[in-house]
Amino acid sequence: MSYAYLFKYIIIGDTGVGKSCLLLQFTDKRFQPVHDLTIGVEFGARMINIDGKQIKLQIWDTAGQESFRSITRSYYRGAAGALLVYDITRRDTFNHLTTWLEDARQHSSSNMVIMLIGNKSDLEARRDVQKEEGEAFAREHGLIFMETSAKTAANVEEAFINTAKEIYQKIQEGVFDINNESNGIKIGPQHSPNNPSGPAPGGDRSQGGGCC
Repeated sequence: MSYAYLFKYIIIGDTGVGKSCLLLQFTDKRFQPVHDLTIGVEFGARMINIDGKQIKLQIWDTAGQESFRSITRSYYRGAAGALLVYDITRRDTFNHLTTWLEDARQHSSSNMVIMLIGNKSDLEARRDVQKEEGEAFAREHGLIFMETSAKTAANVEEAFINTAKEIYQKIQEGVFDINNESNGIKIGPQHSPNNPSGPAPGGDRSQGGGCC
């Protein structure tokens, strides 16, 4: 299906925070409870609609282990958006956010939109990081913030789409040079002011790999 723009995303964060589950919930609308570690990088895509325009999201889901960090870094380049994910039930994944953020900002475009995500909000009884702490971290570092549950799908749609809206807004403001694909934005074949069509159902995702 044709699109007006293609936005490239990267999903980053510690192992086991639910990065692959978030992607699968967004592209396929399903939760996969069996956790296979992501090896290197996996890929998913889905069409959304913003301001009457079809936007294709091309999403790279990265491995959280330190041994794959050099591979992950190579995907920061050419990403317009990043979802930085921690697990609200694991304080250590929150404590590591600063390292992830420094890494992302060092290897990416200065205009990359970063959404901070506190995942596993369905596990309220096991919460180890308060929502206010996530909000404070996001405020301090100029990030967008949401808590999500890849299991119940709470806020998953919103997290991906709100990131895209922020990127789209930056395009309208002239912040992004859309002719430079290293910014993670590609002009599509359907780039025209009038496009009333709605988002495509479902999405596609590469074979293999489970959660996290």
